[in-house]
Parts: sequence; C-alpha cells; structure tokens
Amino acid sequence: MAAIEGAGRAAAAAILLLSAVARAQAGELWADEDNQRRVSLDTALKLSSLGSWAADDPLLDPIRRSAVGLFRLRMALDARCGDFLNAGLAYEQRARLMSAGASGAGAGVLPAGTEAPYRLRQLDWQISERPDALVYRHELDRAYVSLHPSWGEVTVGRQAIGLGRGVLFSAVDVFAPFAPIEVDREWRRGVDAARIEYRVSDTASVEAIAVGGQSCEESACLVRARGYVGHVDGELIVGRRAEDMMYAGVVSAAVGDAEVHGELALFDTPRAHPDGGWFGSGRLIAKAVAGASYTFDVGDGLTVLGEYHYSGFGVEDIRDASLRLADPEFQKRFLRGDTQILGRHAVAVRVSYPLTDAWTGSLLVMESPTDGSGLVSPSLRWDVSQSTSLLLSGFVPWGRGPTGGRLNSQFGGSAASLFVQLALYF
Repeated sequence: MAAIEGAGRAAAAAILLLSAVARAQAGELWADEDNQRRVSLDTALKLSSLGSWAADDPLLDPIRRSAVGLFRLRMALDARCGDFLNAGLAYEQRARLMSAGASGAGAGVLPAGTEAPYRLRQLDWQISERPDALVYRHELDRAYVSLHPSWGEVTVGRQAIGLGRGVLFSAVDVFAPFAPIEVDREWRRGVDAARIEYRVSDTASVEAIAVGGQSCEESACLVRARGYVGHVDGELIVGRRAEDMMYAGVVSAAVGDAEVHGELALFDTPRAHPDGGWFGSGRLIAKAVAGASYTFDVGDGLTVLGEYHYSGFGVEDIRDASLRLADPEFQKRFLRGDTQILGRHAVAVRVSYPLTDAWTGSLLVMESPTDGSGLVSPSLRWDVSQSTSLLLSGFVPWGRGPTGGRLNSQFGGSAASLFVQLALYF
C-alpha cells in the first residue's frame, strides 16, 4: 500500500508539473518597439530516473537494489532594460521519489538534495514529504539585478558563481560546486552574493565577491584579479571562505592545438585536519587540479580530456572514511563541497565524439591512484529536436568492496547505476 500511495503521489506531482509547463508561455513575453526593453521566460522540464545496485555489504547498504525518480520544473525570467540593466529570476519545483532503502538517493549522480550553502535564507519550501519515499519541494534559485557600466559589472542577489578552469574537478570552485560524476550540470545552485568587477584594461580586471550565509562563519569575501597575455590567462584569488582563509591561483593556456589548465589553492583553517596538511601544519590544507584537453582530427572531432585532482580535505586512508563522515566538522565540509572526492587523489579521462548531428557519445574513466579502484561511465545523448533531448548514462565501479560497513577503496563501494533523463525546453 505504501508503494502504491507513493507512486500515486509521484504521478500527481508529475501531472502538476506538466500542467504548469503547458500553461507557461515560452520565449519573449514583452518587448518595446526598439527591442531595448524586453522580458522573456524560459521553461525546462527534466524527468530523470536512476537505478542502482549497491555493493554487497548489508551494514553499509541493507537493500542492494534501489531506484530514484527526479522531476524538475524550472522557469527562468529575464528582464532587460537596454545594455545597462538586466534582472533574473528562477523558480524551480522538484520531486524526488525513492524506493524503499534508497539511502543514498542518487548521491553523486543526481543534484544534491541538501540545503544549498551560502544563502541568507534558503527560500526553499516543502510542498509534500514522506520520509524515504517522496519529497516534493519548490525554491527560488535565482533573484538578481545586474548593472553594466562602462567600467565593469555589478551583480547583486541570488546568482550562480563558478570559479576556476577545472571541468570534472576543481580546487577553487568553493560555492556549490558540482560533484565529479554529477550528470546534469546545466544549473549551478544559486548563492546570495554581491559582485563588483572593475576592468583595469582590455585584458585585466579586479573583482570583489561577497557571499552571504546565515552567520559570519558561513559567509565569504574574496578578491579576484584576472587577466590574459597572448594564449595564457590566469587569476589570483585571496580572501575568507567560511572560517578559512583562502589563497589560490589559476592558469590556463593554449599549447599548440591543445588546452592545459591548473589550479592550486591553500586554505588556512581554524582547526587542524586529522591527516595533517602542508609544510608540517595540520591547519594549512591544499587542493590542486591539473588537466588538459585536445580534439583529434578523427571524423567530426574526437575530444579527450584528462584531469588529476588532489584534495587535502579528503581522507588519507579510505578505511577511515566512515569514521570521518560521522564527525560533524568533516561532514559539513563534505556536504558543502570542500572536498569533491572522499579520498585525496583521483585521476579521470573523458572521451567524447559526435556520432551524428543528433547523437553524441562519451566515456568517462575515473580512478584512485592510491588504491587502484575506479569507475567507468559511458553516456549517449540524443538531441531529438532543438527542444528535446534524451540522455542515457551508466556507472560501473571496480575495486575492493566494503566489509562490515567500512570502505576498503575509494570507488569500490560505489553503486553500479543506470541513469536516464528526458529534457524538454519551452
């Protein structure tokens, strides 16, 4: 009966979402005669499903087979007043239906279901919820005003902020970063911030970023200087991120027909990390990313991306991960995205190729150089039309599996999964 009731609620949620989309007007809503002032609305509906087969460890995952369904309706309003001013608003409804025992609920692959960091108020409300079955919520994910004076940019309000050049990993992307294997990366979660960028010259700028939280210890204030010379561009970042002082550098360059990039960040934390840090100090934690990409002249272009990631916030011995995750301080950092990987080292290679104008295939291989575990993820995307796409992705891990509720390798405890997503744009 519980399963039938949960399915009924999910069906009702889907009908509400589809009805809202049907009533929404798409594209331009209003424009003046000169098209200098205009208002537009973009609507997207995504229906996703993730089926998983967990590792054989009853203490870690009592029920091995699980499924999660995700419904997302997003409406983004954009208002423009000439070239000087624009404002944006994004409202989202999402329903997550979980089978019995789906404890992870798609962790790492689906968008995070936890509260977004760096918000003065969440503006995220519950419509309906049944623990371990159905969660139906809605939120205001964007609400900002942006000015474009001749000397730079000013943006205030709930907005998306992405830092760095990393693709799969990042050392400096500290505001709601994506998980390395997260499939849907179209919308980064919004944070409450004020940004002022001043263009020093045509090739250099300085930016101040203030991001609010519910307390001073959950807020941030960074200064970023960036510029480029020839085929090389870089940036320096310094400031306070939550309770940490942050010092970082980013560089990317074109080397022949290839692209290379690197990130290095040092965090001076108020408390020592259990596994130690750099220069003999447990409070000085480093993160780094090094990567490169190249498109080979094969058919329509075979693109290969490779990245290495080091996270000093990760666990030195993965067998201690369960104990560390029980520590509120480590748990807070892990959920906030301070460490994108549970361990300290990871390497990844992604190969993508356009099979036809409508079909694109890719293959991701991610591995821990410390214990040899890893996962392989093939994906196939079909662009049915300009407004419809279908995505199919699989995740197959390898490595020593967990025993007695204790991880024995970084990826060996991951679930084998199959992800399907239908995306509709209006």
